[in-house]
Amino acid sequence: MTGADGAADGEGDDVARVPRIPGPRRSADDHADLTARLPEEVAEPDVDGEEPEVPDLSHGVLKSLLGAWALSACSAGETLAVENHLTACAPCADEALRLRDAVALLHEDRDLDLDPLLRSRVLENCLGRRPARIPIPDWVTPYDAETARLDALLRDIGESEWHAPVRLKWYEENRVVRRKATVAAVIGHLFAVDGLVSAALGLDDPLGADVPELSPTERTEAFWAALDRPPNRSLRGPWRDQSHTLIRTAAFAGRGVADLTVTYKDFALPLQDSLLERAFECWRHADDIANAVAYPYAPPSGAHLHGMIDLAARLLPAALANRRRTGLAGPAKELVTAGAPGRSLHLEVEGAGGGHWYIALDSPAAVGSPDRAVAQVAMDGVEFCQLVAGHITPEEAAAGQDGDREAIRDVLSAAASLSRL
Repeated sequence: MTGADGAADGEGDDVARVPRIPGPRRSADDHADLTARLPEEVAEPDVDGEEPEVPDLSHGVLKSLLGAWALSACSAGETLAVENHLTACAPCADEALRLRDAVALLHEDRDLDLDPLLRSRVLENCLGRRPARIPIPDWVTPYDAETARLDALLRDIGESEWHAPVRLKWYEENRVVRRKATVAAVIGHLFAVDGLVSAALGLDDPLGADVPELSPTERTEAFWAALDRPPNRSLRGPWRDQSHTLIRTAAFAGRGVADLTVTYKDFALPLQDSLLERAFECWRHADDIANAVAYPYAPPSGAHLHGMIDLAARLLPAALANRRRTGLAGPAKELVTAGAPGRSLHLEVEGAGGGHWYIALDSPAAVGSPDRAVAQVAMDGVEFCQLVAGHITPEEAAAGQDGDREAIRDVLSAAASLSRL
């Protein structure tokens, strides 16, 4: 690197004589462009036709002027003296850089309101990156993540928003069913139905001991009816405590607990699938709440979304058979022995969490096979989940369709029939 003497006599390397720190922003009373100029260029006459006088200042004085220089409060001569000094003094150059960056935070016209999406982005990053204090099985993590995301939403809303109207809807038989609730009532619904998992694990049931076997809808109605006043934000604590207890219990129970049966009265699921189903319900109802209070809410991570879609795809053959028994779907066309490949529909789900599934059409005991595919449906992953949640009808689903029209209609209707309150 060229020394200071080489720069002074004009015979050194030009690059060495460029100021290390670009000039600060212009102030209202100093309109000279002081950025990225060589010392000989700085010495040009000012607007009055006179060259600014560069004072001969000691290192200590120049260092004390760095703050004023960063604020563009120095005179023209002092500015040139400081900038000349910065080319030769690395410690002062570093300090000047820090001061100039600090000045950028002092603009009076800066908008001090935080980005409304900032909190959700920070939470998403934390939930996706931080290690769990208690190691939990992979099959529990979707429920852990979705309950944590919903809890973050509930922490952000005000007292009055707990009573905001939430419009719930699902699909029964061939029609859409709607129900009005509040944010607090939805949390009560999640609390009551999660109690099925609690009971299966031997934990306390929020409906009390010796409660008869009830469907999720019946449990919700019973819980709401038992409240001595309209549901409010006081439900958040018990719901969150219950979710934490479920996660801890599943984490410490060992491998066999994943296959424990959770009964929903009309059907049953192994605990592993049941917690995935509860994660799905938590996300869908969190989205209902977010829409009611105008809160930004994103879908689950791709891996968790894939698991939810996979669960729905595995439930479709049985759902299709149930609809066929009640005359809501076309008759089976080609029965095969259990475990043999049968007529299938190729379900292609696009986007995060997507994949390819082959749905057996004629018997839940048959195996879906690409070689026996008679139809194909392509859908976005989030839209498919909206269909499974009953938020859109089979007719509203923007699905790419090819092949057997009856099979496509029956499978889309079976997907919507998986929904409930």
